[in-house]
Amino acid sequence: MIKSKFTIVTFYQFKKIDDILKIKNELVHFCKFNKIKGTIILAGEGINGTTAGVYESIIKFESHLLSLGFADHNPKYSHSKFMPFFRLKVRDKKEIVTLRSKNVDPENITGKKIKPKYWNNLISDKKTILIDLRNNFEVEMGTFKNSLNPNTKSFTDFKSYVKNNLKKAKDKKIAMFCTGGIRCEKMSSYMIKKGFKDVNQLDGGILNYLEKTSQDNSLWNGECFVFDNRVSVKNELKDGTYDLCYACQYPISQNMLKSKKYEKGISCPYCYGKISESKKQSLKDRSKQISIAKKKGLYSPYIKQTVNDL
Repeated sequence: MIKSKFTIVTFYQFKKIDDILKIKNELVHFCKFNKIKGTIILAGEGINGTTAGVYESIIKFESHLLSLGFADHNPKYSHSKFMPFFRLKVRDKKEIVTLRSKNVDPENITGKKIKPKYWNNLISDKKTILIDLRNNFEVEMGTFKNSLNPNTKSFTDFKSYVKNNLKKAKDKKIAMFCTGGIRCEKMSSYMIKKGFKDVNQLDGGILNYLEKTSQDNSLWNGECFVFDNRVSVKNELKDGTYDLCYACQYPISQNMLKSKKYEKGISCPYCYGKISESKKQSLKDRSKQISIAKKKGLYSPYIKQTVNDL
């Protein structure tokens, strides 16, 4: 029995797509008809997305993905009292996760997928090199104990990290992880083609681990950034404590909310002093509109609403 009003599903599959426009149009029509919102990315290499709707609609959506030929789209589910998306976006791009390398074949060559129940044993081995594939701001919110932070600002930066820091590790045991698994699929393929012999990845990513690992047995520290307006999740995929700065879109912790540089809806410690007066005024106008919407019961804490939206 689903107690929450909305079901959220993240999914991806590396699979050659010949007619992107046809699939895009079918997904747009289906999602609009079934009142499903979220973001879906299509490329010649496959599909990647997160969508949300009432439980019955998401079950239909899953069946629709299967009918389109995405039999192995790695769905991960969570639930929310609020709709975590404001609109539907279906976009076609060059890659479903941007690496900018022709030296990959994630549809056919990837690292060994390690189930959450075996993950702790792997990363507790002192011989294992544990690498967080996410961007720096995500790592700051939470990560696995003893993992390496490559300090990347984008996924494409990881190629340089491999070249400059892992030259002597091609015979070592590598374990990598990311939010839902898609970045690991692509990077493990890249590293195997570069000659790494023992590449392992967390099956289903952090979200799968948090869902299936009890807090008492968890080696995860902190929260996990998610690509919707929940901002972060904790163990058992419960809503996290992070908020989002409306000015710069950077995740902010509860401690940052206490900073003198934080002004609700206007600035945070990351963007304080960098915002123009005209933008400040625009943000103040939006904050007023949000206050009005709250009084009318029209505001969801998960939706990045603008003045025009209200």
